[in-house]
Amino acid sequence: MISLSGCVRRLRRSTRHVADNTAEGGQGDFTARAVLLGLLIGCLLCFTNLYFGLQTGWISMMSLQSALIGYLLSRFLPKPMSAQENVVLQTTAVATGTMPLAAGFVGILPALGLLDEERDGTPPVHLSWIAAVGWSCAVAFFGVFLSPPLRKQVIIEEQLAFPSGTATGQLISVLHQLPPPETNVRRRRGYNALASSEEDESIAYAAEAQETDALQAPETEVAEQEGWSALSWSFAASGVMTLAAYFFPVVFSIPLFGTYLASEWLWTFTPSLSYIGQGIIMGFPTTLSMNLGMLVGWGVLSPLAKYSGWAPGPVGDMTTGSRGWILWVSLAIMCSDSVVSLVPVMYEIFYEKLWKAAFGLGDGDSSSKESKEVETEDRLVPMKWVIWGLCGSIVSGTILVWLVFGHDGIKPWATFIGFIMGGLLSVLGVRALGETDLNPVSGLGKISQLFFAWIQPGNIVANIIAGGVAEAGAQQAGDLMQDLKTGHLVRASPRAQFYGQLIGSCLSIVVTTTAYSLYQNAYEIPGPSFPAPTAYVWLGLARLLRDGELPEKSGEFMLLFAVLFSVIAAFKTHAARSGSRYAKWIPSGVAFAIGFLNTPSFSLARLIGGIVEHVYYTRVGRENGGIRLIIIASGFVLGEGVVSVISLVLRTMGVGVASCWGCGHGMCGGCPAS
Repeated sequence: MISLSGCVRRLRRSTRHVADNTAEGGQGDFTARAVLLGLLIGCLLCFTNLYFGLQTGWISMMSLQSALIGYLLSRFLPKPMSAQENVVLQTTAVATGTMPLAAGFVGILPALGLLDEERDGTPPVHLSWIAAVGWSCAVAFFGVFLSPPLRKQVIIEEQLAFPSGTATGQLISVLHQLPPPETNVRRRRGYNALASSEEDESIAYAAEAQETDALQAPETEVAEQEGWSALSWSFAASGVMTLAAYFFPVVFSIPLFGTYLASEWLWTFTPSLSYIGQGIIMGFPTTLSMNLGMLVGWGVLSPLAKYSGWAPGPVGDMTTGSRGWILWVSLAIMCSDSVVSLVPVMYEIFYEKLWKAAFGLGDGDSSSKESKEVETEDRLVPMKWVIWGLCGSIVSGTILVWLVFGHDGIKPWATFIGFIMGGLLSVLGVRALGETDLNPVSGLGKISQLFFAWIQPGNIVANIIAGGVAEAGAQQAGDLMQDLKTGHLVRASPRAQFYGQLIGSCLSIVVTTTAYSLYQNAYEIPGPSFPAPTAYVWLGLARLLRDGELPEKSGEFMLLFAVLFSVIAAFKTHAARSGSRYAKWIPSGVAFAIGFLNTPSFSLARLIGGIVEHVYYTRVGRENGGIRLIIIASGFVLGEGVVSVISLVLRTMGVGVASCWGCGHGMCGGCPAS
């Protein structure tokens, strides 16, 4: 959603004096109730993200929604929760809820299960519950221990914007009646965030000076009862629709364009309220990019590949069909977009930081740097903890990966290099996230795969695992940095947030592994209900790097779209860094590629949500729109994600669909005809 500051203006009460009890000590920030509520919300997010991640490859941090729901739940407590406790709550929730992506449950593990012994030289790898726990433990903590030193550099010294973290901090200050936080964001040639379009992405925010001033505008009281009402009915509506779709699968697979297009070309419509809610959260520009990709991929390239004989198999076949053929084009788009977007960040690191420092071209004012830290030592994470934690997580992670996959799967030295590379990529990813609100983990993961194809060629399992280890650190560090930015603005203890991150990660290991095992036992993964599209991206690139073979004519189209979106990404990056108001309307390459990966049914419903968001704020105005629409969207997303657990239990117990009426096109995930 664009410019969340406009959403919170309506909520701001007349600023009143609040005792500044946050500057001394952090004991009041880290409380049992904040952590427990954070874990509760995080577990719901974990199931929700795993559910949607396996369906579409897209998950959300939900940090703003966690803070909002945590605030509403805290109103039932005898003593109101402080803003700093709310920061710890949402930090814990995010650490718990994003493990499905960080540990590769929506991409890495399904990709290993797709291995073919005849083609890849190794049988499919299916991890047991205890092995999946071991793998999760190996990658769960490296990013957590990496975040404190990164915080000091990008949040304290460079004061990068981190738009979603800033928006969450502003919302928390509104909910808890605090004065607006002093963002003090560094603006280099103007700043305007790009729409987030990856598994960590989801909310864009325009941090322009006049909007910061507008936060001072008067507003009405927070309609707490109205917020609960909106959350309750949206949650219930989405949940009821999810259960209806379980018993009557055609509800989520409507042949809107006719049964021929549905059965032969996969053109169906899924009127999922959760997808509409995700579209509202993503915003109209991102959903528009996604649907442009869907039209090009499924409306142009898929029929072209089919009728030209380049993809002679069934359209939905990922090996011989046009869906597998357009996958390669989407991979080229994602890689080119991510790499080009990283160029300015790499320039700043290597020239502005390293080159100038090496030749003494900087200002050398170390005293001013020392004075930027506003927290006392007892509220910071000691560097001794960071060093021991990083060393311990690397050593233990290397050992655990070796125990889980064996010496033939990946050499310990390759895993060790994967962790080191993950640390280096984290610097790039975190800086890109701080400036654009986009963590380019998809591109960073592909860079790591290219590197490991060079140092350990021919081993597909090692390529996927090592790439996953490197990507996990970058993704997790980026997510946690948004939370630390929120804490910095609201003056929450970084040490308290660090505790919350560790606790959330620990619980999420068990929750995510158990949830994935249940889904794996109840459904085919990848399969009709959970296609896990990012798994094919990981495996496809690993096979390409080993064999060097592409489907017929796909190489030419990959080159064409890579060049095209390199130019578009360069133009979009330049426009965003120049503060252009039109930057958000330039297509996002990653969102465009996601439209290729997912069938049209997933993109169409999100477009509806994006249109709702655009029309609502165009008519009502962002100053008067409030956060009611955010609350409704959150209810839609959480409703389907939580009720999907009930569907999972029913499936495990052998309870089938009530009727296959309308499923003649064979595209319903729970229908025997599919």
